[in-house]
Formats: sequence, structure tokens, C-alpha cells
Amino acid sequence: MKFLDEAKIFIQSGDGGPGCLSFRREKFVEYGGPDGGDGGKGGNVYVLAVSNLNTLIDYRYQQHFRAARGQHGMGANRHGRDSDDIILKVPVGTQIFEDDKETLIADLNTPDQKVLLSKGGDGGFGNAHYKSSTNQSPRRTNPGWPGAEKWIWLRLKLIADAGLIGLPNAGKSTFLAAVTRAKPKIADYPFTTLHPQLGVVYCYDREFVLADLPGLIENAHQGTGLGHRFLGHIERCNVLLHMIDATQDDVVEAYRIIRQELEQYHPDLPLKPEVIGLNKCDALQPEEIFEKVEALKKVSGKAVYAISAVAKQGVQETLGALLRYIDKQED
Repeated sequence: MKFLDEAKIFIQSGDGGPGCLSFRREKFVEYGGPDGGDGGKGGNVYVLAVSNLNTLIDYRYQQHFRAARGQHGMGANRHGRDSDDIILKVPVGTQIFEDDKETLIADLNTPDQKVLLSKGGDGGFGNAHYKSSTNQSPRRTNPGWPGAEKWIWLRLKLIADAGLIGLPNAGKSTFLAAVTRAKPKIADYPFTTLHPQLGVVYCYDREFVLADLPGLIENAHQGTGLGHRFLGHIERCNVLLHMIDATQDDVVEAYRIIRQELEQYHPDLPLKPEVIGLNKCDALQPEEIFEKVEALKKVSGKAVYAISAVAKQGVQETLGALLRYIDKQED
């Protein structure tokens, strides 16, 4: 299934049904009086977070959602039927924004969370509603109240236990393919991954969800390289696996670039638990690996795992470190 993390859709709640103008007509009853029923209520538009979805791809092929109007009122004091509501199903972690893409309507971060997006119009009154002691035969009715319509944005922020971050071509997709059954596109050029990929990791008789996020670049916090959309997914991850290409000349600078982007996007992101993986170590001599690992330890103050996703060296130790942080978050 193709991944889509942003979609713009049009929603419209139903108009209320008009009230009926009617008078009772019966044999031997000269003045039957008014008996026009009220109109039915228009349909509401709701959004519902469901746990078995992880993409907004359905909203690429249908962008317009209109609820039906309420049924007309009828004679013999028969009220119109209320229209059915529309329920839009979205993945857990979806945010709803107004058309300006800044005003947040709802943040659906728990399963089965349901939010009213647009209320349907109330039905109009029939002439029987206006009958009184001073007005025995009213001819007044209401047409029903209109519904509301607007454009909204759906933006998905993945909820994963662990997220893979790093500069482009750091080997994140190779690592995901090595530890899960996911089949991301893998190639030896930057920005191979253009959409986040999810995979389930099985480790020490446990499982957790790992997200491969597209490579970040400098000034990603300003939106460069679709940085805002990529950084948004990181907010929902419990722990980050910071992947660094060991074949780079300056691994410390690569580490600092990503850390600066996290801090400038949101001050809370650098506070997330982080595991550092020096990838592609199968291409280096042991002396070079030791030197780069020590340099990263010095600048980060954290443990650094020398790994090779291709040769599956150091992979289990890295997954174990991620699992320990995930367990802490769940406690």
C-alpha cells in the first residue's frame, strides 16, 4: 500500500429538511387544523481514529464528502427522517487542520477517538408547531437550517515505537530491511526513501514498530527537502535510532547537523532517548571504526554501536538498546 501522510479534503454537513405546510382534511371535520410535520436533521461529519490504518492514501482518490439533507416534513404530523452521518476513518496519529494549515481542529492520538468536524443543520418546523390559541390555522413553516462546508487538511504523524533518523544515504532503509519484513527501496544515492516506511521488529521474544524516516538535510526545520513533514513523524516516536554513515570523513559533523535540526524544529525533540548507530562499518578497518566511535562518544556522551546492516553485525545489540528505552517509556 502506498504511503500518504497529508491530504486536503472538502466536507459538507447536510442541510435540515423543510417543515411541511398541511391541514387535516377529513369527512365531517370542517376545521381539521394544521398537521404539517417538522423536517429531519441533516447529517453530521465525524472523523474517527482507527488502529488498523497507517496511511491517508484513501483520501487521494476521494476528496469530497457531503452528508445528505434531512427528509422533508409531511402531512398527518409526520416528521422527516434524520439523515445518516458521515464518518471519516483515519489512522491514529492524524491531525486535522483548517484550510490555513495552521489552525488545529483535532489531534487524534488514541484509537476510537471520534471528533465532530461539521454539524448538520436542524430541520425546519412544520405549521403544526406554530398552532396556538390565537392562531388556529398558521401557514408559517421553516425551510430548515443549512449545514456547514469547508476545506480541511489531514496530516499524519506516525506513531511508532522507534524512529530511524539520519542524513540521506546513511543506510536506514538497509537497516529496516535487515531487521523487519518491510521491503523499502534501497539504492546507493541520496533520498532513495521519499515516504516513511514501517516495519515490525522481532527481538528477544518481543516486537516493536520501527519507522524509517526519509533523510533529513540541513535547514530541514525551515521546510527544506520537505523537512517539516519528515520531522513531524519524529515527534511521536518513543526512541530515535540515529544512523550515521561510517564512510563519511566527518561523522561528528553529520551527527551535529541532525541534532541541530531537531532542536530548531522543536525544543523537546533533542530530549528524546537516542541510540547512535555507526553504520557501514564493514567498509572500514578496525582502527578507523574505533577512532570514529570514540569521536562520536565524546561529542554525544552516549554509547555508540558499530554496525553493518548488510552483514548484520552489531544489529542485535542495537535493537536490544532500543527495546530497553521502549520498555522504560511503557512503564
